[in-house]
Amino acid sequence: MGSFPPPMPDLPGSAGKIDTGELGLLFQAQRRNLEHFFDHLDLAQAAHFAQTLLDAPGAIFFSGVGKSGIVAHKLAQSLASLGFARASFLNPVDALHGDLGAVFPGDLLVLISKSGASEELLTLVPCARSKGARLLSLTSAADGSGNPLSALCDVNVHLPLQRELCPFGLAPVTSAAIQMVFGDTVVAALMAARRLTKEQYAANHPAGKIGKSLIFKVKDVMKKNTEIPLCKEGDMIMDQLTELTSKGCGCLLVVDEEFHLIGTFTDGDLRRTLKANGADIFNLTVGEMCNRNPRTISPDAMAVEAMQKMESPPSAVQFLPVVDDCNIVIGIITLHGLVSAGL
Repeated sequence: MGSFPPPMPDLPGSAGKIDTGELGLLFQAQRRNLEHFFDHLDLAQAAHFAQTLLDAPGAIFFSGVGKSGIVAHKLAQSLASLGFARASFLNPVDALHGDLGAVFPGDLLVLISKSGASEELLTLVPCARSKGARLLSLTSAADGSGNPLSALCDVNVHLPLQRELCPFGLAPVTSAAIQMVFGDTVVAALMAARRLTKEQYAANHPAGKIGKSLIFKVKDVMKKNTEIPLCKEGDMIMDQLTELTSKGCGCLLVVDEEFHLIGTFTDGDLRRTLKANGADIFNLTVGEMCNRNPRTISPDAMAVEAMQKMESPPSAVQFLPVVDDCNIVIGIITLHGLVSAGL
């Protein structure tokens, strides 16, 4: 079983404090670095790169080493999540030990390298070429002998890098940022070009808040049948206390004989009625005190729309009656139910 390494000894200068002013200067410097990238990026190169991905006849692989490899992995996942291209990360070392078998003629291989001189990628190039793959690269070094990768690929995009924010100018804290910004922007361009719909996007994101907000409809999360707290217009208020409190909705849906919605009566209405009428509450019907103009929602509406409707002015509510086109009650959706569903 492994163990934690021993604590670092106290060294002179090893402890310190972040200076707010210096931190602000670093953010300003990074903004200038990013502005340099945007100001000097060749949009024609970028458009050609994006179009090549859009027209890909086969799979699209992304590869890189170190931090560039992390960016490549993320971009592959982002593209795969859109559902219109087979995209995957190809580890350059593993590729040379069998994983290159996943590459077929016509596939694209995007190689990401700040220097354009990563030995692992340069070794991979002729092997991928022999498999019939088309090669694209994203590099920041100037084209030429210092950037051999750009000359070996069919398409290269130069990602302008003014300098790394690292105090030594070495750690890829700016170059990795512009790689990610460029890649994600291209992904957004592909989404627009393919006219990707929310429904198509949601199909590949069924879990988590993103997917649920795009997939779940009111009818998927509403209470129905015996779970609905129902009463008739002529029912006495005090006779309906069990129905009001036992269904976990904090309300009654007031309906006629054919279950058309007449109004709603909440536990807040009960408190206000009791305060205003005292013992006379025993002589009042639900229909006399209910709200006859409640907010409602369709079963085919998106669940996230129900939450927005509950929170809308003039005051928030905790539930919405679910009615069909004939105003017949078929369910009730509650804020608690939406939160429980992960929305």
